[in-house]
This record gives sequence, structure tokens and C-alpha cells, in this order.
Amino acid sequence: MTDLPLDFSPEVAEARASGRPLVALESTIIAHGMAYPANLDTARRVEAIIREKGAVPATIAVLGGRLKVGLGDADLERLATAKNVMKASTRELPLALATRRDAATTVASTMRIAALAGIAVFATGGIGGVHRGAPATFDISADLTELARTPVAVVSAGAKAILDLGLTLETLETLGVPVICVGTDAFPAFYSRDSGLAAPARLDTAGEIAALLAAQRRLGLEAGALVANPIPAAAEIPAPEIEPVITAALAEAAARGIAGKDVTPFLLARVAVATEGRSLKANIALVENNARLGAEIAAAYAALT
Repeated sequence: MTDLPLDFSPEVAEARASGRPLVALESTIIAHGMAYPANLDTARRVEAIIREKGAVPATIAVLGGRLKVGLGDADLERLATAKNVMKASTRELPLALATRRDAATTVASTMRIAALAGIAVFATGGIGGVHRGAPATFDISADLTELARTPVAVVSAGAKAILDLGLTLETLETLGVPVICVGTDAFPAFYSRDSGLAAPARLDTAGEIAALLAAQRRLGLEAGALVANPIPAAAEIPAPEIEPVITAALAEAAARGIAGKDVTPFLLARVAVATEGRSLKANIALVENNARLGAEIAAAYAALT
């Protein structure tokens, strides 16, 4: 890593040196996932939750063409308010570095940078996956292939509800990625606690999940793991209620010719409007919930390793 433009914040550098647990956080949710000031407030709150749980937050981004692991408050505000921040998955990282751009990292690119930094646990909202209609469009998120080759556990509220969740789970199985549902026998669907799909595996505590991660490493397996943590019951939008909203948003996206990486932000924005902001509140609640669990897993994993 000596020739990488990789910078650690003082807090993250100290944690790495002392062996304190670290939790990676993405920056796309700040730059592209929410409007200002909710994006900045959420970023600050999620970092505070991780610190309250005894771990150290490491929000990841590209600033001025340098990989940043751990952001100061001014950096968070820069990402939350700027209008020209690149959205960078793994394939865009070289472009961001070469052109010295500011870029917000997706699940896939955050995983890759977290692995470079030696961070084993990453908390986010929901992963990307196989889009509806993918047998015709081949629209499959790079998050899945990154999970197959990067040894980082991703704590999320399942996969985004706008996806084909059945095909997403099938693809994760094919790629050899463990999917652990936390305290439930059903796979969660972002806004909803139950997607109607069975949990591939269930574990109930952070300690059990950390033990699984440690076993992966002992076996020499290269894949990460998806830790599917259901949204808190008080904040959920049940699947029968949210599904018609998603279906209508998908139809509008198709009619307008929206495709590729523009689909997800368009759909999430339309869902937020249709639910009169309820989906945004749900999104914030599940991100905070995942941060708590991520910190607990990171602490348990640090104790084991």
C-alpha cells in the first residue's frame, strides 16, 4: 500500500495502531442518497452511534484524488453539499484517482478500500443486487461480485427492496457469499422486515457473527459476508404496502428510459415522494440500526482476532 494515495484520519490511524475495532461507512449515502441537511445529520449521527458502542467510525471517500479512510466534519459537509461529486463503484476508482476528483464510494468500492485498510466490518443501508428484469437487461450490481472477492462483512437491511430479491439471493449463493439473517428466519427487504424469502442462515448475536467471520478467514475464503439486519419494527413499511409504490416507480423509470446507475437514485427518490417522506425516515432508522450492530460485530471480531 506504500504507493497508494491512501490517507487515514488521526482517529482511524490511532485505532489501527492500538487494535481498536473499526467500522467502515460508505459516502454515497451522503453525496447521493439523501438531500441536505438530512444527509449530513445522518452521517454525523451514524458516526456517533459507532463511537457510543466503543468502536471507531471510518467513513470512506475519495477527496482530491486520494483515498480517505476516516473523514473530519468539514469533509462530511463537503460531500453533503457539493453538486459535482462523482459516484464511484470499484471500476470508477482509478478514474477518480487519475483525475484527482472528489468521489463518493458505493458499497462495492467502500468494501475494496476497507479491505486495503484492514477493516473487516462495514455498515450501510442496503446493498445493490440483481435488478428486476435482469434476465433481459443484465443489470446486476457490482456489489455482488465485490462481496465474492473482498473479505469484508457488510451489515445491511438486506438488499434494496427495488431489486429482484430472489435472484439476488441465488446469485450470492452461486458466488459463495454467506448470507446471515440476524434474529429472523426471513430475509429482510430494506424497508420491510420480511421479504417473503427464507433466511439462508440465521444467527442471533454479534459474537456468533464474529465467530463466523473468523472461521471464514481461517479457511482462507476470499468472500465477504452479507449480514442482513432487519429494520426496527417501529420504522418498517410492510412489503404489501411498499410494493405497489416500487412497481409504479419502476414503470415510470422504464417509460422515461432511465437505466444503469441512474435507476436506483431515481427509484429511491420516487418512493420517498410517494410515501411522503416515510421511506426516508425508514432509511435513516435502518442505517442507524446497522451501525449499532456493525460496531458490536467489530468489537467481537477484534476480541477474537
